[in-house]
Amino acid sequence: MTSQTLREARKYEEVLGKIIKKEERPQFHLTPRSGWMNDPNGFSYYREKYHMFYQYYPYESKWGPMHWGHAVSSDLLHWEYLPAALAPDEIYDMDGCYSGSAIDLPDGRQLLIYTGVSREHQGHGIHREVQTQCIAVGDGIDYEKYEKNPVLDVKDLPEGSSKADFRDPKIWKKEDGTYCCIVGNRPADGSGQILLYTSADGFRWEYKSILASNYNRFGKMWECPDFFELDGKWVLITSPQDMLPEGFEYHNGNGTLCLIGEFDEEAGTFREMHNQSIDYGIDFYAPQTVLTPDGRRVMIGWMQNWDSCGIRLPEERWFGQMSLPRELSVKDGRLYQAPIRELNAMRHDKVEYAGVTVSGTVWLEGIKGRRIDMELTIRPGDPENLYQKFAVRFAQNERYYTSISFRPRESILKVDRKFSGSRRASIHQRRSLVKMLNGELKLRIILDRFSVEVFVNGGEQVLSAAMYTEQEAEGVSFFADGAVNVDIVKYDLSQD
Repeated sequence: MTSQTLREARKYEEVLGKIIKKEERPQFHLTPRSGWMNDPNGFSYYREKYHMFYQYYPYESKWGPMHWGHAVSSDLLHWEYLPAALAPDEIYDMDGCYSGSAIDLPDGRQLLIYTGVSREHQGHGIHREVQTQCIAVGDGIDYEKYEKNPVLDVKDLPEGSSKADFRDPKIWKKEDGTYCCIVGNRPADGSGQILLYTSADGFRWEYKSILASNYNRFGKMWECPDFFELDGKWVLITSPQDMLPEGFEYHNGNGTLCLIGEFDEEAGTFREMHNQSIDYGIDFYAPQTVLTPDGRRVMIGWMQNWDSCGIRLPEERWFGQMSLPRELSVKDGRLYQAPIRELNAMRHDKVEYAGVTVSGTVWLEGIKGRRIDMELTIRPGDPENLYQKFAVRFAQNERYYTSISFRPRESILKVDRKFSGSRRASIHQRRSLVKMLNGELKLRIILDRFSVEVFVNGGEQVLSAAMYTEQEAEGVSFFADGAVNVDIVKYDLSQD
């Protein structure tokens, strides 16, 4: 039975969703139906559709009591909104239905597992959050919360673990039909840890082990974990809070972490062998993955940074967008990401330039737009006199632009949006240390109205950034201090 709280949210989002024009949204990045969006939730394939739920406050374009928004897609690029799936309407989740995941059950229903948040009065006007894991079961549109919620609470935590930082369950099914789930948590030392739970049926859960511990190395609390096997290795992704930078890694404070290693399933422990940032740009957090029917591991993250949420004006009708879906692979102990191959079907009107010499500012006929896919191969124009800097400026007019620039002497690639039209002095640039391969740098730059995503050297690194520049700014120019030789292939991207 649908609660009054959920009915009101569904009615509101349906009305406001119709007011927001199609051209006011990105073309192939999911945005909230109305209001606020953050973390992806319940990313799954169910009844021949991809389902994306998301942290959601439909009533305003700012964070509020969390609901679960809901959308479906056949290709992860064309999205159809469905009614909101969850609302904070029970004692155990009255302060929010927080992040979680989804899985299909043997009887054909879909199970959602999420974090319910309530507040515990501690006297003297002080309240403290209590986080528990809860489930709801439904048919892909309507979901009913389990009468025995919560299914995991303080009694299921290892000794000394925080009940206030116990969230974001990610569930998967083993080959024998039983279930596993990992949850982010904080131990007594205030660091982060990932807990592993098991279940025979998806409803009754038991604590198994501490899968992985942070020991205060990578930030503090580890949020939004995901865990999967890929290319013969096990991959643990999580979003630590309050990270300190290490060289050019982990500069986003609340950022992303990928650990690659081995899983001892019997002991329930993960042994890490490699670590890296997942995204080196400004805006990327809380990624979640799905296994496609054809066996690809695809990841989507929230394309925003908690420290730059003021970049969009509060009177706008929506805030927050998901990243481009990315196909994942592991090569030589490193996570690679590539734009989902379905994007290629949206390419049209190819414009190609081979061996263009760029010195100073260069504009090229046919190279413009805010929904484009552009591949660049960059090499020195004069091998005897290496250029100082190369830059691509886009979303550009007389007043605005965002840029990607590369300094070969330092091997530093930078995304910079300080002239993108932001009215707040939030984070506007991020640098990354990249490699040149045989003297070349390869970039694939994908724009979609309100964002840029840059895939470096075949996906070895990615830099993402949101930008809310007026849509009339669609110029693209190239700049070099020195001489640069560039190959350019550019496509317009269209859903029509």
